[in-house]
Amino acid sequence: MKKANKHKVAGCLLASSFFLSALSFPAYADTTGATLKLRVMETTDIHTNLVNYDYYKDSATDEFGLAKTASLINQTRAEAKNSILFDNGDLLQGTPLADYVAKIQPLKAGETHPAYKAMNLLDYAAGNIGNHEFNYGLDFLQNSLKGANFPYVNANIYVDDHDKNPDNDKNFFTPYIILEKTFKDEAGKDQKLKIGVIGFVPPQVMQWDKANLEGKVIAKDIVETAKKFVPEIKAKGADLIIAIPHSGIGPVEGKTMDENASYQLSKVPGIDAILYGHSHTTFPGQGYDNIPGVDPVKGTFNGIAAVQAGVWGDHLGIIDMTLQQVNGKWKVVDSQSQVKPIYDKANKKALAEADQHVVDAVKTEHDATINWVRSAVGTTTAPIHSFFSLVQDDPSIQIVTTAQKWYVEKNVKGTELEGLPILSAGAPFKAGGRNGSSYYTNIPAGTIALKNVSDLYIYPNTIKAVKMTGAQVKEWLEMSAGQFNQIDPNKKEEQPLINNAFPTYNFDVIDGVTYQIDVTEPAKYSLEGNLVNEKANRIKNLKFNGADVKADQVFLVVTNNYRASGGGHFPGLDGKNIVLDSPDENRQAVADYILATKTINPTADNNWSIAPINGNPTITFETSPDAKPFADKISNLKYISTLDSGFAKYQINLSKK
Repeated sequence: MKKANKHKVAGCLLASSFFLSALSFPAYADTTGATLKLRVMETTDIHTNLVNYDYYKDSATDEFGLAKTASLINQTRAEAKNSILFDNGDLLQGTPLADYVAKIQPLKAGETHPAYKAMNLLDYAAGNIGNHEFNYGLDFLQNSLKGANFPYVNANIYVDDHDKNPDNDKNFFTPYIILEKTFKDEAGKDQKLKIGVIGFVPPQVMQWDKANLEGKVIAKDIVETAKKFVPEIKAKGADLIIAIPHSGIGPVEGKTMDENASYQLSKVPGIDAILYGHSHTTFPGQGYDNIPGVDPVKGTFNGIAAVQAGVWGDHLGIIDMTLQQVNGKWKVVDSQSQVKPIYDKANKKALAEADQHVVDAVKTEHDATINWVRSAVGTTTAPIHSFFSLVQDDPSIQIVTTAQKWYVEKNVKGTELEGLPILSAGAPFKAGGRNGSSYYTNIPAGTIALKNVSDLYIYPNTIKAVKMTGAQVKEWLEMSAGQFNQIDPNKKEEQPLINNAFPTYNFDVIDGVTYQIDVTEPAKYSLEGNLVNEKANRIKNLKFNGADVKADQVFLVVTNNYRASGGGHFPGLDGKNIVLDSPDENRQAVADYILATKTINPTADNNWSIAPINGNPTITFETSPDAKPFADKISNLKYISTLDSGFAKYQINLSKK
């Protein structure tokens, strides 16, 4: 065999290199192909706040309502060449309007739910199903969804047909869809984009709505479900995959059947954007700085674009994505998330006007709901007032703690928490102070309207339950007892009982136990929760069912998200011992309790009191002049005078008889 001429070989190699270079040129050009900018918008947790109206206060508001969000949607859409809008869920429950449509004047076959009368005007591309969609039962949900002119997705709720299908692998809803949309690229050319959309709901819905769902459906893990379907969506040609989990950010480490798994979804290959909800917060923003992999400014989880649009339509979630064709396929090369508010809380200024088309669309149901909440929905057998809520057990707190306990008792049935003794914590929100002498609850005995609930619980807090030992419950109460000044039994001069520097919303009363507060001892904790008098022992005779509370005795204590997460600097409360993490509002629990019970007896059970004092000190406190008729009927209270401030001074006799 002849040896090849090395010059000929070199020439062939050189020619081949030119040929290969020419072949590779189109592929190289493709990597710098078309660029497309897409604005993705999200609403979430509307909870039937369709109109900017507070049914509890019976007045319009600038702070929430889809009618306001609609104006932001239209404005934000107009600013972008390409846009698409999604809803995350928890749409059909949450206000008296929702109850009216579900219970008082139920939808008839073929009628459109007012939520969809409003949303059908806004060109939604798709919606996800939240856990509260199940609150009125599957039949109501399915009938309501028929009114939406856009598709719905949910991937982790399955038909419970184990007898016929041992794997339970039949989805109850459409698990995902692939939308085919035409957008303009940066060169002005039409580009067809296939957008995969997949939705999820917390698997805990089986616990929260057991009565409605047991034996009909089952729920599976969010992340494992995503791992099952995302490759399938990709295989069907989706250029972009958007996950819409009705689920909060959750723990970084994650575990099976997490309620809040949005962070974990960012680790599932193939997902390009996460529009999340459920936890009623906003992202990007403050409070996420110390979470590994989270960029709270750009708005990403592990490099994946994410956004959460608050609650009740108070914000619009926006992700501005830049897509580029790479080897013939679209790739997200940049993103920026933001949440746009409808209201400036700092300056108390509206940032969006109500969209009149949305307001008009739901006018019939809205007006009917207003008439309903103004009417009697229950009866109270005793007056509900907060005039003396800082000095004795109080009916305005009692109704709240009773309702909270009622809620949790229902929600722990069938769980590992069932059987634990349940305590319930509440505080006097309307108790004068800096808000003036008229800032008190005062509901007379007799008929009670649903709107009165705002008098009983003024904050949109959500229900949480924490697991506490008896020792921790006592320290909780020691911190709460900072509401009182220290009283000298031997002092002759007048002594004010209330420490006005202590916020009344931090004066927690815990129902379910009995106890006394010894105000002759110093406070154990400072306002900031620092231990200042280690040997102080204001809480006396702490008992449960008549027996002394043991230090290691375990309780389930119902409270709100503010307190359970560390608000108020209470010892033992930092968010780590929350065992029931509900997105439902305490205020809604009170409303539901009144609706269910019809006749309520909010009379205080006197489970706590200020311990009697040796000696005869003159102890005073201030409350409303309107409290005088009630004080006249209480043996140890005495009206003194009305002050220039508008408050009235009263004397309380704490001396031992």
